[in-house]
Amino acid sequence: MLKSLGVAGIAIVAGLALFAPSAKAERDANAYSAVKTNFTVGPWSYKPNPKYKRKEVDYASAESPGTIIIETRKRYLYLVLNNGKALRYGIGVGRQGFTWKGSEHISRKAEWPDWRPPAEMLERQPDLPEFMEGGPNNPLGARALYLGGTEYRIHGTAQPWTIGQAVSSGCIRLTNEDVIDLYGRARIGAKVIVN
Repeated sequence: MLKSLGVAGIAIVAGLALFAPSAKAERDANAYSAVKTNFTVGPWSYKPNPKYKRKEVDYASAESPGTIIIETRKRYLYLVLNNGKALRYGIGVGRQGFTWKGSEHISRKAEWPDWRPPAEMLERQPDLPEFMEGGPNNPLGARALYLGGTEYRIHGTAQPWTIGQAVSSGCIRLTNEDVIDLYGRARIGAKVIVN
């Protein structure tokens, strides 16, 4: 069933999940790079765009340190730091018709989250699995930060080539390396602003 999905189908899948049970034990964060499936890409075929490399930048904001600000059109997520600085991460965002704006908070965090596509997604794509265990081939990647009571999250991806693109069903995706970094810095309860 999964083998029949193309890259576009998987890109749509990775953006949205309704519920993920408790976190799994830590797995090798680099394991995904050697696995060949529809959900992954080998290091031999992907070269990251340096524009989306994580880095500290000047960023004037009235928000408190620890706040996450997502600039959808620019394809960047900013973690506000002290002294007019922020950590900037390249992101993938919702495709046309699946974007949203607003303010939420991080309600939960999960390592190697399991994935259960919501009923609406299964209706649109009946070939999707109803459940996928967390791991290197899972569309949610290495970490997930859940946004309030919504079905949206900030998560990793086994498709790093989608960073900088509008391909998800509304979730914000980072490379697995970047989402692991953000996960270690972001706190439950932190404000998340999506512009």
